[in-house]
Amino acid sequence: MRSTAVAAALVPLALLTACGGQSGASPETTVTTPVSVTPSAPPQESPVTPMTPVTPVTPEPTAPGAPSPIPSPIPSRRHTAATPDLPPPSGTGQVEVKRSPQRPPLVKGVRFAAHQGFDRVVVDLQGPPTGYQVRWVTQLLQDGSGDPVEVKGGAYLQVALTPASAHTEDGKPTWQRIQKTGLPNVRGVVRTGDFEGTVTLGLVLGHRAGFRVDEQTAPYRLVIDVAH
Repeated sequence: MRSTAVAAALVPLALLTACGGQSGASPETTVTTPVSVTPSAPPQESPVTPMTPVTPVTPEPTAPGAPSPIPSPIPSRRHTAATPDLPPPSGTGQVEVKRSPQRPPLVKGVRFAAHQGFDRVVVDLQGPPTGYQVRWVTQLLQDGSGDPVEVKGGAYLQVALTPASAHTEDGKPTWQRIQKTGLPNVRGVVRTGDFEGTVTLGLVLGHRAGFRVDEQTAPYRLVIDVAH
């Protein structure tokens, strides 16, 4: 009986030995496949173009709360006779310019207006620049005859343009002989002559004061400013 029991106990052991001593699912097999890795070239950096240095602009300091200054696109212009913000004239000496154009200009008319501190008289001409003289006289005289011009004033400026004319081809004058202005100092403008290539006119003033003379172009004109 004991031998039979031992034999019976050895049967399962033999079976376990034949099966490899493991139970359950078949063992997993891990296969390692060699992988060939080709080392890649190190990344190349793109060339960097150097930047042009920029000079920093330092803004000008401004007062707190003040608006930023606006640069002027145009340089400051010089005062000319065309600018009404000129100061009143102060010179009183005679002004004379001599020229000899081939064709004398034609005096087309006279204009006048008051500005801040002075009166302005503009003599409009058609043609090239010509000579002129502006000076003080004790009274206004008619060219040719020498007769006094019947106008009343405290002082007189005489303007003579040479060469020039103030009449059309058929002899008609191009502008009125006497013009009242109503300005503070220049009370009237009188044409005193259009004789032998010279045109003269007188400025009738309330009182003697500083004056200046200038020329403008396009069209050509002579400008006389007289202080108030």
